[in-house]
Amino acid sequence: MKATQKLHDLGQSIWLDNITREILDNGTLARYIAELSVTGLTSNPTIFNEAIGSGYYDAAIREKASPKSGLPGKSGEALFIDLALEDLRRAADLFAPIHERTRGVDGWVSMEVSPLLAADTTGTIAAAKDIYAAAQRRNLFVKIPGTPEGVPAIEEAIFAGVPVNVTLLFSREQYLAAAEAYLRGIERRIAAGLDPVVESVASVFVSRWDRALGADLPAELHNRLGIATGGVTYRAYRELLASQRWQKLAARGAHPQRLLWASTGTKDPKLSPGLYVEAFAAADTVDTMPEKTLLAFAKEGTVGAAMAADGGEADALLVRFAGAGVDVDALAHKLQVDGAKAFVDSWNELMRRIESKSAALAAA
Repeated sequence: MKATQKLHDLGQSIWLDNITREILDNGTLARYIAELSVTGLTSNPTIFNEAIGSGYYDAAIREKASPKSGLPGKSGEALFIDLALEDLRRAADLFAPIHERTRGVDGWVSMEVSPLLAADTTGTIAAAKDIYAAAQRRNLFVKIPGTPEGVPAIEEAIFAGVPVNVTLLFSREQYLAAAEAYLRGIERRIAAGLDPVVESVASVFVSRWDRALGADLPAELHNRLGIATGGVTYRAYRELLASQRWQKLAARGAHPQRLLWASTGTKDPKLSPGLYVEAFAAADTVDTMPEKTLLAFAKEGTVGAAMAADGGEADALLVRFAGAGVDVDALAHKLQVDGAKAFVDSWNELMRRIESKSAALAAA
């Protein structure tokens, strides 16, 4: 039995952190669903930028950018959203049987709002509604960053019935802020007499913690901070699901906002590619894996005991990091700020790529 199947049997969803038109056309995604227990996927501007740069989208860009019936062709953000949603609709249709079978818990794809709106709560809410309406697929999450400005948008999107993948979470505190926004959105829906089932996941980024640290830490602490912060976040997640507040909502039919482990690929070739995947094996969670990590884990990974609901040794590890001079709270803030900036940089690069592609194809 493949390690991916064992993770699935443990109760964890495996999502692919990748989407390209090529893996849709050549059947790769369908094969991952059938053979590697993949039950969803996530996307981001960097992934689409690399895919569009490959030349695989040239014909579609040429067609969409061309004027028709006296109307100008599409360009910039509008052109990108059109291209991305075409791919994501096809992927959503592949996952639709899983979505139906799990009653909406699994089988999701994700599309990001423009990161240029990260500090614009009102703009984020409007963009989230527009993307979800344009997608015309029930199993499409709109990704909203869990930044201070994003948290109110998460609540409003949930209240409006828009499924949300909360992204750019790094710490227990950031996760709890996103979870609180989700709970308020569901509570408001119940008070308004609306359906309490609006799905959501909260994406906690793991490997970036360890990449942010210097090499001067004690050797025994290397590549342990992401696991430690994930451990205390997982404990908070389990405590929330056991809370009276959540049980009251569950009794009304609401579904929990699932915890999603993101950035679970390792960059250091000396590390096992399955380091974070194996550490975060836990029921009722999602692990979204880069394609390289998915294939390596399916081939060589192992699944041991599930994560400890109480966080295991996470608290003791965090004490040791503090003793080594690591300010975890300050680093969590920095990681979120830097992550938001990186998304903006990727978005701007994507827009430049689309503009240059459109111009070159028009000239040809």
